[in-house]
Amino acid sequence: MRFSIQREALLKPLTQVVGVVERRQTLPVLANVLVEVTNGSLGFTGSDLEVELSARCAVEDSEDGVTTLPARKLFDIVRALPDGSRIDLSQSGERVTLKAGRSRFTLSTLPASEFPTVDDIDVVERVTLTEATLKELIDRTAFAMAHQDVRYYLNGMLLDLREAALRCVATDGHRLALCETAAEVAIKAKRQIIIPRKGVIELQRLLDGDGQLELEFGKNHLRVTRSDFIFTSKLIDGRFPDYEAVIPIGADKIVQLPRDELRMALQRVAILSNEKYRGVKLDVAPGKLTIVAHNPEQEEATEVLEVQTTVDHLSVGFNVNYLQDALSSLRGVNVMLCLRDGNSSCMVRDADNDRSRHVVMPLRL
Repeated sequence: MRFSIQREALLKPLTQVVGVVERRQTLPVLANVLVEVTNGSLGFTGSDLEVELSARCAVEDSEDGVTTLPARKLFDIVRALPDGSRIDLSQSGERVTLKAGRSRFTLSTLPASEFPTVDDIDVVERVTLTEATLKELIDRTAFAMAHQDVRYYLNGMLLDLREAALRCVATDGHRLALCETAAEVAIKAKRQIIIPRKGVIELQRLLDGDGQLELEFGKNHLRVTRSDFIFTSKLIDGRFPDYEAVIPIGADKIVQLPRDELRMALQRVAILSNEKYRGVKLDVAPGKLTIVAHNPEQEEATEVLEVQTTVDHLSVGFNVNYLQDALSSLRGVNVMLCLRDGNSSCMVRDADNDRSRHVVMPLRL
């Protein structure tokens, strides 16, 4: 195997792939990246047995071959080389030599035959959508995923394929985030899959353009294909909770106000909230929202905001961090807080559309 390439051209696919590779691995070969040269094209593949990512780029003066190289070391070497460097890489036996100017590095390899790859995912559904659409769905919901919860099916994100839309849903049991596509997506049959947390985070990191993506849904995998990478993630084998049952029905007590105004008020009040429970109390009265926070040191913060509301009087407590996360993920100028009573959850959404909805469970104060 042999190829020549500019440093910057090599760094992009290597940066994409190296994020998947775990520093601590049960299998030594999983600390490596699969390097494959075929017909003037260079491919890198990284895997941790849960998430696999392949990226390609064009090379010059190449000779076909395949091997595996230490992922982090290769990435650190390429990143440390001067801008504009020309890199020549060649394999001889179980060693690979990388040359750039007066720099020379010799790396050990492991056989490519030991590297586990996912070839066929047994596709049952294909969906095409824009990269910006998928990124928005993930950005607006990923923060609500559980982290190391014993209910393993919450440690990920639900992709809910509906007849004319695609929904992303995440919940940690205390709050729920939902976002759905505005444009129609051609879907043959309803289907739900759960992508593990690491797969969601890696996919979120990769999405940065406006091109087209192809999503392939397999029985046990999700595959996302863009012109320069192929992302494959195992799915969580479990049943996601009935999230629609969590969305409050009959929440007819509406509070409407500017999103940034509410966000900044919560940020100020949070300074004096209880560091453990992070609770704030929302008191709603005609035309007025009062936000109050206390802490064990007997300190208190109060903010009074002018709002549009038909509520006579209502008082309810929430975790201020959950409210802030929900507001940060919304995009509208004005937001609506939809409440039912002092013991019900609160639905937070943009005032002009309900494509993105967030449910925050109440907190006893």
